[in-house]
Amino acid sequence: MASRLGERWLAAAYRGDAWLKALRPLETLYRLVMRRRAAAFEAGRRVVWQAPVPVIVVGNITLGGTGKSPLVAWLARYLAERGWSPGILSRGYGGRSDRYPLLLDADTPVTACGDEPRMLADQTGVPVVVDPDRVRGGRRLLAAGCDILIGDDGLQHLALGRDLELVVVDGRRGFGNGRCLPAGPLREPLTRLDDVDAVVINGAPAFDPPAGAYGMTLLPSAWRRLGDGRRAPPTPPPFTGPVHALAGIGHPARFFATLDELGVESVTHAFADHHRFTAADLAFADDRPLVMTAKDAVKCRELAPVDSWVLEVEARPDATFIDWLQARLVSLSTQ
Repeated sequence: MASRLGERWLAAAYRGDAWLKALRPLETLYRLVMRRRAAAFEAGRRVVWQAPVPVIVVGNITLGGTGKSPLVAWLARYLAERGWSPGILSRGYGGRSDRYPLLLDADTPVTACGDEPRMLADQTGVPVVVDPDRVRGGRRLLAAGCDILIGDDGLQHLALGRDLELVVVDGRRGFGNGRCLPAGPLREPLTRLDDVDAVVINGAPAFDPPAGAYGMTLLPSAWRRLGDGRRAPPTPPPFTGPVHALAGIGHPARFFATLDELGVESVTHAFADHHRFTAADLAFADDRPLVMTAKDAVKCRELAPVDSWVLEVEARPDATFIDWLQARLVSLSTQ
């Protein structure tokens, strides 16, 4: 029930429903708390740890999915291909471990690390550490031999010093009604974008993007059968007939729209972000194939029926962003 209420509130925040005006006094309080917290770090009253290697934080200022994780995966591969030894640092939302920092290996269960870290480790092959204390987690990545750290969704974790801040924005939903929590979907005021190093818009923007923003596209790269790992190109699909489409991500509608673009007819089943699936969630009265996102797949390996497929997607940043990033990396490597 709580997750459904959260989904309804988030949809209302992006639509700008009038009833949210009643929450503006709480928004004022939230903004005050965030401002005082940031001021404490700026004034040195709270400690900022600066790693001895470059730190790139990839985050967002809105709730709900923006396409951040695909950009993190792309960035990790990009850095590794250019001779860096990157590591990914995550909070591990949805997971719970009895020991932190948790350095993932092939056998680390998703219940311990969370769905996004498990997915990122599988997709990139670079070290991934989960720790609610990102400073402690960062030190663990240094011990693992990493010479550059990628903070996954750590924009608001100010105790971790950073050299670059990248903010990902969903091109379709933008900033919703432009209000902060709980009167809107913003974690921080829009003025925060003036301080970050780059804003990356995922998809064609349905709003006026900030000046200097870069573009990014999520492109389907392959179908993967969950049971045996068989791979097939995005088109034509390796299955026939209508499918059941499952998505427990921040913005399920984006996944369903991608299926439409691929010509896949589907019955859609949306769940809350980080939903913990059960066998009942994946049981349907007919024998249609089941398709899902890579993030959901890491939680459904033992639950999904035989004819289940994962749609892999890859981030494709604009060439201008890649040029900008390379120039900044050269600068960081000489510091």
